[in-house]
Amino acid sequence: MNTVVTSREEILRASRELIRRQGWDAVSIRSVAAACGVSVGSIYNYFDSKAALVGAAVESVWCEIFHRPADEAVFENTLACVAWIYGRMEYGCARYPGFFTLHSLGFLREDKADGKRRMEHTWQHIRQGLLTVLGRDKNIRPGAFNEAFTAEKFADVLFSLMLSALLRQDYDPSTVLELVRRTLYDGPR
Repeated sequence: MNTVVTSREEILRASRELIRRQGWDAVSIRSVAAACGVSVGSIYNYFDSKAALVGAAVESVWCEIFHRPADEAVFENTLACVAWIYGRMEYGCARYPGFFTLHSLGFLREDKADGKRRMEHTWQHIRQGLLTVLGRDKNIRPGAFNEAFTAEKFADVLFSLMLSALLRQDYDPSTVLELVRRTLYDGPR
């Protein structure tokens, strides 16, 4: 057995694989040490507790699922961005079955402060990304937003619809894309 882990990323990679194969409850200091072929003490060199390891592993899964695409043009158009996000949600569900519902609901029900904080940070990052795309999208018709209906409020609506899709495991973006088209591009009829 090795005594030193190559890197923090190696530990997180092993943790993601445990989550993928067995669910996020499978991640423990011992299970990750065994998966890495190192001593338990080696894991403690990087994470001071199981909670810290699980929190970092969960954040690592979210980052893998929503890593930035090679084509940055996705972030210039709201329709392309929404389609990309739904595609990544579908990928995440296939790669990590049950992760979204078990992880999200588990952290929201229980008081796992660090994991919940990391999840909320990831969610805030996605919300902020939607808002940035709305600001960059040159195809949005003038007057689509006003004091009562701001880009921030629309980003929140889109994000809420995405969370709902995660819980339902419905990764067909067509309804949301139609909502975006009618609200931002076509305008009221």
